[in-house]
Amino acid sequence: MLPNSELQQIKNKFGIIGNNPEFLHAINVAVQVAPTDLSVLITGESGVGKENFPKIIHQHSQRKHEKFIAVNCGAIPEGTIDSELFGHEKGSFTGALTDRKGYFEEADGGTIFLDEVGELPLATQARLLRILEVGEFIKVGSSKVQKTNVRIIAATNVNINKAIEQGKFREDLYYRLNATHIEIPALRDRKEDIYPLFIKFANDFSMKYQRPCIKLSEEAINALATYYWRGNIRQLKNIAEQISAIETNPNISLETLNRYLPDEPHNTLPLHIKGKGKQTTFSPDTEMLFKAMVEMKKDIENLKGAVKKLLEERGERYTENINALPAAPEIIDIEINEEPTPSVDDIQKDLIKKTLKKHGGKKELAALELKMSVRTLYRKIKEYGLEE
Repeated sequence: MLPNSELQQIKNKFGIIGNNPEFLHAINVAVQVAPTDLSVLITGESGVGKENFPKIIHQHSQRKHEKFIAVNCGAIPEGTIDSELFGHEKGSFTGALTDRKGYFEEADGGTIFLDEVGELPLATQARLLRILEVGEFIKVGSSKVQKTNVRIIAATNVNINKAIEQGKFREDLYYRLNATHIEIPALRDRKEDIYPLFIKFANDFSMKYQRPCIKLSEEAINALATYYWRGNIRQLKNIAEQISAIETNPNISLETLNRYLPDEPHNTLPLHIKGKGKQTTFSPDTEMLFKAMVEMKKDIENLKGAVKKLLEERGERYTENINALPAAPEIIDIEINEEPTPSVDDIQKDLIKKTLKKHGGKKELAALELKMSVRTLYRKIKEYGLEE
């Protein structure tokens, strides 16, 4: 373990705040592995700050004077990602008017950080595996083999083991990338770091907006520590900015804070596995289903309330006990329209549609709320025929 003084220097240099033991262990592993050329796989939920660790590794490596290139694999369309990563020859496809170097050629001698590596298409994964194994690649539209000497650091918030089982990620690539594994804890598991991070963001936005720095009441501080923080540090920062920019009174009560904290259905949907002693993290699809179920429950409660009010207006008694309902007339002329039970795809489609509408069609915001990458959202929009 690094001395506390050295750890603090690293945190100061990269603007990192946190004293959680698991988080400090992740920093320590990053520094220890930096002098080697081992590939590194960084995992953790979206918004936990994975992007800081490749910078730490690069700056403490022998490649620190060479290029460092960060690539968000989830933000590049599938049709152009090979060209972006490996380059292309002039005329290799429509619009390829000149030769172009890819990121692996540009980063030769340095470090390349592949964020959201779990979103790479299988064909691209095969090309990446070849670079990891022999340091070779071929540009799109070329037959010439080129060499590159890069250190690869990858990150993902996808459950890679599940992706391998589903045939969406190559197992051999996973073992190559996972030479060293760094797990970044979620913000909800770093309770001691939440308030210091909030104070840091509040000070930053106080200077940005030329306003007094906000101060939280004791109840508000406790609320921060117990909140789920689905968006992790990114969400905490956004909350701090909203309050700093909007509130005229710098003294923030629990009531004021709650206006900025969205409801978190995850707080009421834990899955406790006997003997494990911790909660299980759901896949994005499962979480979407839970969210849809919560919304359906609200709709049912609203419907029950409307029925109760209607019956009371008619002087009839409302009951949820089916055996207590009055007997039906002997002759009933009614057409029963039995609609099929909605499938998982139907529920998911409806939730994506509602979330896009909520954010005015802004796919980046919708993807953040749905806890999926922008590329996955685009794919599902196309799959469900939700294109505008």
